[in-house]
Amino acid sequence: MVKSLRAVPAALAGLVVPAVLVTMVTLAGLALDRVYAGSLLTGLVAGAALGSVLVSVVARRLPSWLVAPVSVLAMAGWTAWGLRLAADRAALPGGFAEVAVDAARNGIPRLLTAMIPVEPTPDTVLVPLVGAWLAGLAGAEVALRAGRVLLGYLPPALLFAGAVYVVGPNAEPAIGATVALVAVAALGLAASGRAGGGDPVEGLAPAARAGMRVRLAAASAAGTAVVVGLAALLGPALAAFVDTRPVDPRRYVEPPQVETLDENPLIRISGWALNPDQQLFQVSTQGSAPADADTDTDTDTDTDDSDTGDSDPVTDEQPTAAAGGVRIRLAVLSDYDGVTWRVGATYRNAGRILPVVDPPPHATVRTVRQEITMGDLTGRLLPAVATPREVSGARVAYDPDTGTLIRPDGLSPGLRYTVTSAQERPDPNLLATANTPAGDEVARVLHVADGAPEQLRRLAAQLAEENGAPYARAAAIEQWLSEHYRLVADAPSGHAYPNLAFFLFGPVNGGGQRGTSEQFAAAFAVLGRMAGLPTRVVVGFAAGSSGPVRAADAYAWPEVLFDGLGWVPFDPLPRPDEEPRPVEEDFRPKPDDPPPSEQPEPTLEPTASAQAQAAPGGPADSGGPSTPVLVAGTTGGVLLLVVVVLATLLGMRRALTRNRLHRGDPGQRIAGAWREVTDALRLAGQPVAVDLSATEVAERARHTLTEAARPGTSDSRTPAYRAVDDLARLLNQVAFAPGTATAEQAGTAAEAATVYTGALRQARPRWRRLLWSVHPGPLRWRPRRRRSAER
Repeated sequence: MVKSLRAVPAALAGLVVPAVLVTMVTLAGLALDRVYAGSLLTGLVAGAALGSVLVSVVARRLPSWLVAPVSVLAMAGWTAWGLRLAADRAALPGGFAEVAVDAARNGIPRLLTAMIPVEPTPDTVLVPLVGAWLAGLAGAEVALRAGRVLLGYLPPALLFAGAVYVVGPNAEPAIGATVALVAVAALGLAASGRAGGGDPVEGLAPAARAGMRVRLAAASAAGTAVVVGLAALLGPALAAFVDTRPVDPRRYVEPPQVETLDENPLIRISGWALNPDQQLFQVSTQGSAPADADTDTDTDTDTDDSDTGDSDPVTDEQPTAAAGGVRIRLAVLSDYDGVTWRVGATYRNAGRILPVVDPPPHATVRTVRQEITMGDLTGRLLPAVATPREVSGARVAYDPDTGTLIRPDGLSPGLRYTVTSAQERPDPNLLATANTPAGDEVARVLHVADGAPEQLRRLAAQLAEENGAPYARAAAIEQWLSEHYRLVADAPSGHAYPNLAFFLFGPVNGGGQRGTSEQFAAAFAVLGRMAGLPTRVVVGFAAGSSGPVRAADAYAWPEVLFDGLGWVPFDPLPRPDEEPRPVEEDFRPKPDDPPPSEQPEPTLEPTASAQAQAAPGGPADSGGPSTPVLVAGTTGGVLLLVVVVLATLLGMRRALTRNRLHRGDPGQRIAGAWREVTDALRLAGQPVAVDLSATEVAERARHTLTEAARPGTSDSRTPAYRAVDDLARLLNQVAFAPGTATAEQAGTAAEAATVYTGALRQARPRWRRLLWSVHPGPLRWRPRRRRSAER
């Protein structure tokens, strides 16, 4: 009877270790669950912990080699059930097999690139589930079958450490879970010690018993000393890390990226404008759509009620958000380097529910729910009304700073998804007195790239000095663009500084002062930043509540950031059927250099003759050189000086040619070869106009060579014609695809420039050929800015 009563506590003590293992693994799930939305992950991890330890306890009588396969089969069943539960809750499209394979293939990278809070989806719960089951299995086998309880705690402890590391600085410290882990582990060790038996020296002889007790006491003292010593040595070092920010493992994993085509979707505006009937996607607004969704702040903004789907690609009309429609956003471009506007967003894998971004204090919010079906739109950027809060039907990645979406797998025809957005509209009554933020947080959207043309700066200064308040400056820029420029659909793409300067100040008869919404939005954003306004460019579509969205509906618009109101859109596009006013009437160019003073220049009093008259009766010869010697010496000195100047000019010209053709990267060498050709045309009396493209300049070069050539030299001109055409093609490649030129192409460009300039020089008269190589013009001529886009 006494033995049976003693067996009950022993049996209970034997259950303590499995319970401790289950608790330790569950605590690891709790530590990881701090960055997850909801509590589904904790429940799944606890089930995995209980199942893995329970299998080891039940199969304790089986051979050790049989336990692992049985446990893996049970793990597969629990994991499959957990993945299906997560997929159902996340409303993921596709069959279970497809979802499971995708989760197995992308589980680790998506776990480390998912947006926090992480939604429990199959790909974000698979790795924690499998890790928890394997940790429970390994710990139970070591602690229960081998009897090494302390060593059996190692797998759950490592799982807990891994969970803390994955969370990193993205949640509060797991102090409670850590203390609970240590306490439970200590309880398990104490219980296993009591269950292991009574006095270890029981049954020994008195002398042996005393010796054994001394050795045990010495070992305990030595162990305690080691622990205390380690605590004294490592304690201060560990304490120093208490206030240190943990390392975020997400920085070592590259998040989903946009394609090159999506990095600057602004350049797609002109292509879409030339194919207005192309159906990009279909939209259906479910429920009541807002009556004035996402309209601009001006009372007369977005008043064009024309049918944008039938716009003529060469008319002056551009789609805007029609009455009763919505403005669907595709991309937000915040970075500008003087050449290209770029997205520059950081996208994180997100679940169905997106992180909530608090709206500005003085903005009203309306809910818009739309079902969108993809057509011919390509890339990864996913159109949605700003700001999306929930997406179902497609796996997305989200950037909370810009409120834009991408589909990492890319868009495909027939893709259908539903997006619910919180549409914000600022209070227009507060705009007139609103300020714009400043500081490091908005430095990115205030940055003005180097190399801005002086005319742009003068125009921005003129508009800013006449309007003090931030909103007044933005409205002035908007009004200036809408009143002085023409909106067309066939303008070439381009928004680099030279393109914007030509758009704003180029001659009307040469293609200037006209452009697509690309130039209007980019010009507004650049002028706004020069005027001290934080700006960005948005690319999107003007769509009705339901129906197809065509390429003609695509356009770009600028936005300005105001304190308490958020990003406010502006509409610099001209109204239909309005004739633009000449820029020269309102733009005050920089005055010319002031005329010289009209005061009479001081006259120089005649000086006495350098040679004093000989005194009466003095000697007629003063002993100096004779007149012929003076004339010969002066003439020789002048000729020597001319030779030195000509030799210097010749050497400087040749050094200039070498630097242009053989120094720098391939792109610089090709540009230098083009400068050689344009300088040669200028030496021939045919300077290149600033509004000509590379192809037009090449045509002018062939015409100049034809007119200058002597009769009977047509065969010698053919290589020169080919050379200048090849050089124009290489220049266009450098302009439109920077960084793609090779050293071999640079050598071809240098040879082409040499062939053409040599042919043009040989076609000149003999005396002009003599002066060709020593003409100082190329040394002082500045490069003329040329349009970088083909018309």
